[in-house]
Amino acid sequence: MNILALSDIESKYLWDYFHPIQLKNIDLIVSCGDLHPDYLSFIATHSRVPVLYVHGNHDDRYAQTPPEGCICIEDSIYTYNGVRILGLGGSMRYRNGVHQYTQAEMNHRVHRLYPKLWLHHGFDILLTHSPALGINDGNDLPHQGFQAFCTLIERYKPCAMIHGHTHLNYGIEFQRKTQLGTTKIVNAYERYLLSIET
Repeated sequence: MNILALSDIESKYLWDYFHPIQLKNIDLIVSCGDLHPDYLSFIATHSRVPVLYVHGNHDDRYAQTPPEGCICIEDSIYTYNGVRILGLGGSMRYRNGVHQYTQAEMNHRVHRLYPKLWLHHGFDILLTHSPALGINDGNDLPHQGFQAFCTLIERYKPCAMIHGHTHLNYGIEFQRKTQLGTTKIVNAYERYLLSIET
């Protein structure tokens, strides 16, 4: 399965210079947040596959203007062609904001998901905005990752985690790809094509 992952900054390649052939071999599109709703609506309009998303810490505007034709998978498991995608958006709480959480609040969100995880026998892809704690995250509070994501990866061993939030232009310490156990971890900043076996 070819998954086009988007996050944080609108890709000129897909918006300003769009051509339908760019989405020809894409099986699924996912957004890790902090993208303009019109951009995601544009992608959904020209795509023949689902566009899934979670919220970034700057996505308060989605309450008034949600991306049309897209599917929010916050706090749920979405199954597509046998692939189970778990969505958990938001960042560490560093100011008042709808999509910001403390470590304890994110732990509580994950705890409430355990019945769904049991029913679905786990998940295959973890789709988030923030990274996991200590894995491609920042030292400052706004860009610190969540411990709950490490726990989910270690317990369920998904094939991939896709996140955004830590922009690659912040510094060389922020990597495009890394790994925790058998789980591939991808920073989707702007756009990234990930292929997984189904």
